[in-house]
Amino acid sequence: MVGGHEDKGAVSGENLTIHKKKKSKSHFEILGSLIFKIPRAHHIIEIIASASSIPEEMETLYINSYKQAGFTQVGFIKVEDAEDARDPGSIKRIQNAHAVFFTGGDQDKLILLLAQTALLTAIRKKYYSDKNFIVGGTSAGAMVMAETIITGGLIGSALYKGDIKIAKGFDLIKDVIVDTHFIKRGRFARLAHAVTLNPACLGIGLEEDTALIISEGNQAECIGSGMVVLIDGSKISATNINIVDDATPIIVENLIVSIIAEGSSFLFKERKLLTGAKAY
Repeated sequence: MVGGHEDKGAVSGENLTIHKKKKSKSHFEILGSLIFKIPRAHHIIEIIASASSIPEEMETLYINSYKQAGFTQVGFIKVEDAEDARDPGSIKRIQNAHAVFFTGGDQDKLILLLAQTALLTAIRKKYYSDKNFIVGGTSAGAMVMAETIITGGLIGSALYKGDIKIAKGFDLIKDVIVDTHFIKRGRFARLAHAVTLNPACLGIGLEEDTALIISEGNQAECIGSGMVVLIDGSKISATNINIVDDATPIIVENLIVSIIAEGSSFLFKERKLLTGAKAY
């Protein structure tokens, strides 16, 4: 799951100025480094750009970038309607692929087009049965992988009931909620709101050019130039979120916040930080 930064242009009113001391690592490099570890002569990557408002532009960007990284078998599976999502040819391509990657864009659109379809069923089946199969995504493509996802939300000076929209995602990862462009777009409050509503879920805030590589649905290794903010609501001791009206700010006590960066990992189930081989 990658925190984004394939977007064309800035989102007005959302972006903060970010100062970096480390060179950015693109999601092409991140996914490429994973695929090269799979012992095959050729690697087939299938891209699904349905979330994007500029899928043709995404297609050119991805094919050129992966070719530069040494991957020549890169295809695009186009899903524009329900018929595309049950196309036997596309399902066969998923079955033969070594990696599937969802581009950024609109997570609502991805859910509308792919939820409860034969194509998503094929992706999930291969994900759970083939230990070498990689499912990746950036921005909206990362957010939809969880069972519970954020589909929208206001960023204000306080949290109010109704300011966030939650929906069911692709259910590839249990008990997490993912938000992306996390530092760049000031989304801490939005993710904290989502976790307070769903305290059994671990909130994952991915900054741009930063990724979590998740193995066995539990161990998440951080790579890239930025940070990942983790918000744990399992120890919430007091909140008014279930009783407030629309005009009363939400309060919450005892959210646990962790920050990880490249070189560290986190165990989701144990809620434990790892750095190297050492647990904290």
